[in-house]
Amino acid sequence: MGALLKLARAIEWLLAVIAKIGAAAGLLLVFVVVFDVVTRYFGVPKPFGLNSTQVQESEFWLHTVLFSLVIGYAYMCQSHVRIDLLRDRLSPRAKYILEILGCLLFLMPFCLVAINYHLHYVYASYLEGEVSKSVIGLSHIWILKAFLPTLFILLLLAAIAQLIRSVAGLMGRLPDDEAARTIGGGH
Repeated sequence: MGALLKLARAIEWLLAVIAKIGAAAGLLLVFVVVFDVVTRYFGVPKPFGLNSTQVQESEFWLHTVLFSLVIGYAYMCQSHVRIDLLRDRLSPRAKYILEILGCLLFLMPFCLVAINYHLHYVYASYLEGEVSKSVIGLSHIWILKAFLPTLFILLLLAAIAQLIRSVAGLMGRLPDDEAARTIGGGH
C-alpha cells in the first residue's frame, strides 16, 4: 500500500504542476479581457494584426485551457460539489466506501468513455483542418478541442489517486493528514 500511496502523491504533485499552468492561463485571460475591453470600447488600435473576433475567441480558448488544466487538482482538493448535508452524517468508513464506489462506478467509467469520444472528435477536427466559423477567427481548432480529452485524462488521474487513498483509508493505512483531502471535511 505504501507504493500505491506514493503513486497517489506523485499524481497529486503532477496535477498541482499542471494546475499552475492552468492558473497562468487564468491570469492571461484577465489580461486578454482587459485588452479586449480597452481596445474595443476606447478605440485603441489592436497591435500585431489582431482583430476583435480573434481576441474574443482567444478568451474562449483561455477559458478552456484554464478549466481543463485545473479540474484534476480541484478534484484532489475536494473542491467539487458534494451533498454535504447527507454525507457529513456518515462515518469515515462509509465515506471511504462511498468514495470508492463513486470512483469505480461513475467517475472512472465516465472519464474513459469521454476520453475515447473526445479523442475521435479531436482527430476528426485535425483531419478536416477545422477553423473558426468566423472568416476572421482563429485556425487550428483541433488544438482547442484537444483540451477536452486532456480534461478527462487529468480527472481520471485524480480519480485513480482518490481511489488509492480511499482504499488505504478503508484499510486504516492512510495518514491522518491525507484523510481530509480524501473524504473531505476540515473546511
